[in-house]
Amino acid sequence: MKSDIQIAQEATLQPVMKIAEKLSIPAEEVELYGNYKAKISLQAFDRLREQAEGKLILVTAINPTPAGEGKTTTTVGLGDALQQLGKKVVIALREPSLGPSFGVKGGAAGGGYAQVVPMEDINLHFTGDFHAITSAHNLLAAMIDNSLHQGNPLNIDPRQVVFRRVVDLNDRALRNTIVGLGGRTDGVPRESGFDITVASELMAILCLSKDLQDMKERFARIVVAYTYEGTPVTAADLEAQGSMAVLMKDAIKPNLVQTLEHTPAFLHGGPFANIAHGCNSVMATQLALKLGDYCVTEAGFGADLGAEKFFNLKCRFAGLKPACTVVVATVRALKSHGGVKKEDLNKENVEALAKGFENLEKHVENVAKFGVPAVVAINAFPTDTKAELDFLYQRCAELGIEVALSEVWAKGGQGGVELAEKVVRTIETKASNFQVLYESTEPLKEKIRKIVTEVYGGNDVVFTAEAEKHINRFNDLGYRDLPICMAKTQYSLSDDMTKIGRPKDFTVTVREVRLSAGAGFLVVITGSIMTMPGLPKRPAACAIDIDDQGKIVGLF
Repeated sequence: MKSDIQIAQEATLQPVMKIAEKLSIPAEEVELYGNYKAKISLQAFDRLREQAEGKLILVTAINPTPAGEGKTTTTVGLGDALQQLGKKVVIALREPSLGPSFGVKGGAAGGGYAQVVPMEDINLHFTGDFHAITSAHNLLAAMIDNSLHQGNPLNIDPRQVVFRRVVDLNDRALRNTIVGLGGRTDGVPRESGFDITVASELMAILCLSKDLQDMKERFARIVVAYTYEGTPVTAADLEAQGSMAVLMKDAIKPNLVQTLEHTPAFLHGGPFANIAHGCNSVMATQLALKLGDYCVTEAGFGADLGAEKFFNLKCRFAGLKPACTVVVATVRALKSHGGVKKEDLNKENVEALAKGFENLEKHVENVAKFGVPAVVAINAFPTDTKAELDFLYQRCAELGIEVALSEVWAKGGQGGVELAEKVVRTIETKASNFQVLYESTEPLKEKIRKIVTEVYGGNDVVFTAEAEKHINRFNDLGYRDLPICMAKTQYSLSDDMTKIGRPKDFTVTVREVRLSAGAGFLVVITGSIMTMPGLPKRPAACAIDIDDQGKIVGLF
């Protein structure tokens, strides 16, 4: 089987202007970045303001395993399959980060014959959005330290600067740093550190903003530090929001590309799915809904993180109402949740599959809590046996769950026709009664408990003394009505990554709460969440190269 990059490099792409024409986007609204990438002007939003919206389809998954699930591949393949059925469809995805691309995870442009292209560009610098976020973020960080150096007129406590710098690479050596060394002319020494760009609050803001003005206002609300008296210091206090918005003036425009089958796709933004909300931008999703009868989008990691935040955060802020949710699973991943070791996943094991099925069942139940009908997509692998597939179909039928086999990785859109037909039928026959899980006005602790008990299936929440202090502080400062962005391991429904499947009788420990006032939510930290990943012993970067003809090799 050819590698992803071989398939992508052998593909015949259409000029992006032709993709724009499919969506009836006039040439004056298309800003070209070469022949196959473009940004869509903000003028398009004004033109389409009164345009009716299509149906929103969310693709989510079970908890990730070393076996892989194929959520992005399924999203792309479903879009291609809907196009094959004659539907006007637009895909909306996140942009990949350079960190995973050169680290261990790899890119995020789909795989096999269900990819978005040009794959190399998408997984590398693309249209420069992440560089713009990095620059705008670090400009604000520089202005904080400059204010400290220039007599500290805002009375900032250097020990309470909460805004760190970012870089879009995995670099563990930057997790904890000391800045301002060198003498009186080099700043005020203090402890700090770096996060990866996709963990930046600016990334979350980009993906939740309605327009340029909304983004600038959100920038102004970012809390960067506290005074000696405990008063929040914002980007507005530093007069930074205007310059930050200038650096982001192009990044806010959605990026248009295509799939291998020339289905239009918007790739825009890419916040972490554990420390942030893990969805592409509101603006790209809304544009896709205006331009297509169907918009297929995805949310990061499993439904306990990605779908929960998509519903409770993105849909709440943007007024979105999903019509259907697709929950992706594989036989291999379900066997992994059933306790099978990675080296044994190719062996038939219906007993382990039955045990692991409980993880899938819980995620389908969770989607139902939000009032959205669900379809299960079984992402096919050659090692799946008839007995295993028959078991999945039988169990889904017993529980009244619609299920379809997806072979989009090997067959492209044609391999997703069954899934597409069932998604369309579900949308046409089952009403979506979407609702959020909690009201923003509920007490902070109650909002957290609802997520833990109803979505994760835990018994209760334990708050450390530090977390209690944070909650009391944010209540006192007037942030009590912000929704919750849970940060926990993606590998388990619990906060313990070793508890696979569907764990029961567990409590979740909240050790810290962080404020993202610009994004508009509180980040609740459970377990050990890393905002600056490290590289593995042999990073993917070791295998990536370019030949004398400019052809990239080793990129997946």
